[in-house]
Amino acid sequence: MAHIIVVGNEKGGAGKSTVSMHVATALSRLGKSVGVLDLDLRQRTFGRFMVNRVATAKKEGVDLPTPVYHELPDVDPASLREGENIYDRRLSQAVAELEPTSDFILIDCPGSHTRLSQVAHTLADTLITPLNDSFVDFDLLAHIDPDTLKIGGPSVYSEMVWNARQLRAQAGLKPIDWIVVRNRLGAQAMHNKKKMEEALENLSKRIGFRMAPGFNERVIFRELFPRGLTLLDLRDVGVIGQMNISNVAARQELRELMKAINLPGVAVDF
Repeated sequence: MAHIIVVGNEKGGAGKSTVSMHVATALSRLGKSVGVLDLDLRQRTFGRFMVNRVATAKKEGVDLPTPVYHELPDVDPASLREGENIYDRRLSQAVAELEPTSDFILIDCPGSHTRLSQVAHTLADTLITPLNDSFVDFDLLAHIDPDTLKIGGPSVYSEMVWNARQLRAQAGLKPIDWIVVRNRLGAQAMHNKKKMEEALENLSKRIGFRMAPGFNERVIFRELFPRGLTLLDLRDVGVIGQMNISNVAARQELRELMKAINLPGVAVDF
């Protein structure tokens, strides 16, 4: 069976699509068969990236390692069983269609609570939750006393992950490997960064997740999006000049992220 990676939280602007793009294309470059789904049916950022990537490969005449992007199939409401949710059927059918030919299926969730996102979390073998390194985003996971850093209780998102874990346990599936990815670390003052790290370490022991380093804010990510490219693709399309110090550092960030995620059967050698 394909290993399912879900990238999700319930807050926009945390870098979910950026993480999804890079993890999916990195896996493809490492020789893995990757299917991808974008559950943000309105914005479709990840879906647009995939369309841009296919167009760039065709225009440049290069063979870019590319995941297989799959739209959620349309379902005839008349075909639903009594009480069955149409979004449940659309998602399960899409996963079933990708699974026979995929080593990994990556699902990018919207930055809000939806039925599709809720169901996707129950499918996750690996759950990646990108988080800007600030207490604004920390509130996504738990409520905290600002003076003592004492955890007051889990947030609605953490409760959703807990419910997904319970459903998987009831179905006899292996536990979710939950990884919180700390993005934009470089933009934070050292004092705030230290407080965030302490709070996340305390919370990780309480609700059960691992931490991984993510991406700093870099212009190159926005510049490459219209072409559907990542930093790993620049040499293929003949853009050597963009490999400045900042972009080399971003490539190292991706390498460290892939190592920290530690997906089964994946040796990171780029």
